[in-house]
Amino acid sequence: MKTFIYLRTTAFIFALIFVCALHAQDIVSQEHDFFKEFKELQGGKERSKFFFETQNRYTNNSAYDWLDSVNVYLNTSKKTNDSIAVIDYQLIQSQIYYDLGDYEKSLAITKSLYDELNLFELEIKTIILELMDTNYSKLELYERQFEIRSMKRELGLTENIMFYDIYSNLGQYRKAMKDYIAEQKSLIEEGDFYAKANYNYNVGNYLRLDKSVPTALSYFKKANAFMDVYFNDILSDRTEQELVAAHVLKGKILGNIGKCHVLDKDYKKAISFLEESVETINKYNKGKFSSDLIENSLELAQCYLQLNDFAKATDYLSEIDTPRKAANILKKNRLYAAYYDRTGDYKSSSTYLKLNVRIRDSIEDNDSKIINQQLTSVLNQNLENSRNMLEKQKLALEKSRIDIIEKDKSISLVFISLVFTLLGFAGLVYAYLKSIKNQRLIAEQKHIIENALVEKDSLLKEIHHRVKNNLQMVSSLLSLQTKNTRSKAAIEALEEGKSRVKAMALIHQKLYQNDDLSVIEMQGYIESLINSVQSVYKKGGHNINITIDAEGVELDIDRAIPFGLILNELVSNSFKYAFPNDENNGKIYIHIRKPSGQEGFFEYTDNGVGLPEDTEERANSSMGIRLMNRLANQLQTNLNTDRTANGVRFWFNFK
Repeated sequence: MKTFIYLRTTAFIFALIFVCALHAQDIVSQEHDFFKEFKELQGGKERSKFFFETQNRYTNNSAYDWLDSVNVYLNTSKKTNDSIAVIDYQLIQSQIYYDLGDYEKSLAITKSLYDELNLFELEIKTIILELMDTNYSKLELYERQFEIRSMKRELGLTENIMFYDIYSNLGQYRKAMKDYIAEQKSLIEEGDFYAKANYNYNVGNYLRLDKSVPTALSYFKKANAFMDVYFNDILSDRTEQELVAAHVLKGKILGNIGKCHVLDKDYKKAISFLEESVETINKYNKGKFSSDLIENSLELAQCYLQLNDFAKATDYLSEIDTPRKAANILKKNRLYAAYYDRTGDYKSSSTYLKLNVRIRDSIEDNDSKIINQQLTSVLNQNLENSRNMLEKQKLALEKSRIDIIEKDKSISLVFISLVFTLLGFAGLVYAYLKSIKNQRLIAEQKHIIENALVEKDSLLKEIHHRVKNNLQMVSSLLSLQTKNTRSKAAIEALEEGKSRVKAMALIHQKLYQNDDLSVIEMQGYIESLINSVQSVYKKGGHNINITIDAEGVELDIDRAIPFGLILNELVSNSFKYAFPNDENNGKIYIHIRKPSGQEGFFEYTDNGVGLPEDTEERANSSMGIRLMNRLANQLQTNLNTDRTANGVRFWFNFK
């Protein structure tokens, strides 16, 4: 009995110490003025190190306060030509913009540093690449993510490039979960409760997104239990940064449990989890933009709306910052529409519903195609990684084969030595072994020839890939020259040159992406070319309706490059001159037909302002028109021009 009382007393004392420690830790965290300590430090290097090691840095001062001070330090460093400090403050600036959810500004800063990545130390490279990776993910530019992750692998920052997060963003939740489990499950140590909680949270989230609610809920409950064990483990030493991350994860887990109850329409039960989640994330993720916070607040608004508590529903809706994701914008508008419908304000309800229809139409026009393109890129990148692994395995097998051949030679020498002692028997054995060896060599030669054919295709793709990269480098050099040029005419000339280089680079990109290296599918190439030209002429071109009729047309590289350059000139001219007022009814029509064994036909029309009266005089001085005529000569044809009632028409026949 005394032993039992002693154990209970000891347990109570330990629990009391633990509660006091947590309370003291919260007090210290609240009283700690990170912003003041940051400003008291000297130099960009010390401030950068402190900033990136401080997890909950916006506790007492907002991110905007930090940004104002960093801007002052940055300007001072620029004036004193302290280039190292300038880089440190730019990285801090980029991280603050990311925390605020302004991913485009954050990315713009890191992209300017990425061009000089080789000049930096590994620590700076790591920060730049991590910021670019996360920004590209938030902006849904997954193809760019691949480039960054490949660079991280080359620098040794990660051994394998995994894509389960991107698969999830593209709606492939089951595949994402399968890859995540295969990669992460074996890496979790037995006593690492935080890692176990994070693992179960991620698996549960993939299942929730895939609408497998009961199974997802079981994983979230396991994750929550592991977090409770993690916080109750008073024997382990943890940094403040680790504790803040753990509390944020706890908030996300509770939020997802609430979301599962919402999907089960158990709104009363969902509210307690969602409110605790919002409170936790607000406390430990203070000052940072959080999509989880927005989603949980929307879920709470939905719950209270379903329970006819309109006051609380509108409180949560009004507190939500402007969502970044289209799905959250649509949900917020849908909840407002439902609220006004239930309160009898049908006009306001109709307004929000119409707003959602416009947003959804805009999204549906582009999202499906973009998602398919990005998913294709993911699969291609994954396939490329698999090929690289197979290549490494092939080299290992080749080494093993060489070792076996060397051993075979040693064995042959042994048999040759036996010839001198056993002439008759050894002769027969030698002849027999030689015939076997010849058969093996024949088989090996056949295998080598087959591999040579495969390698030929691989080398051709690699050549086109490198040519494309070199042309992109030329384009980058032209961009740098443009930034250092003040003459408007020179800038326009450089931009036109860059556009032409991009048109040729696209040809080589399409070639190494094709299974058939001899031809280019023109429909996809022209679409990519149009997107490239639109990115140059941001002011015009986005309100123009462009119709491309080249389905099924395939051209070899000798004809595709002149075609691409001619189209580049025509589309660029249309964007620059044909629609000076950026009309919404502007139209461009591109038509190519090439029946098998017959003469082909090309036609380009727009309904712009048309050609000026002195077109023939300009043809002698305009580089673009002279270039198109020479390119047409390469195609053994002449470029014809017709003025129409609305716009202009260019056409020619080709072989």
